Amino acid sequence: MISHVFVGITDFQRAFRFYSAVMETLGLQLKFCDADKPWAAWMVSGKARPLFIIGPPYNGEIATAGNGQMIALLAPDRAAVDNAYTVALKNGGHCEGVPGLRPQYHAHYYGAYFRDADGNKICVCCHDAAA
Repeated sequence: MISHVFVGITDFQRAFRFYSAVMETLGLQLKFCDADKPWAAWMVSGKARPLFIIGPPYNGEIATAGNGQMIALLAPDRAAVDNAYTVALKNGGHCEGVPGLRPQYHAHYYGAYFRDADGNKICVCCHDAAA
């Protein structure tokens, strides 16, 4: 259903460090990184799509976060949710909701929420029952 998601950022090196750390905890692979352009993308190993891409806005203006906009990344298990949240905060992210069950979504929904330095809201979640 989704080909790719592009997240606008203002400081490529800062954003690349942040997202590299988060993506590593989720087992996602760097597909490309071109600091000269600048942009980078991650993917599930062995799958061409979907891609998660970071870079400056196409129009050359400052990146701004959308009100009500959020991107949710799928974690393989609850421990990965916890790890991604911890890594995000250690790399300049800001808490928008600590890891935990969110039964208002469904009985096994386990998620955490944070913002990157540009204000983009990211969720990391697992839909599986606890192991």
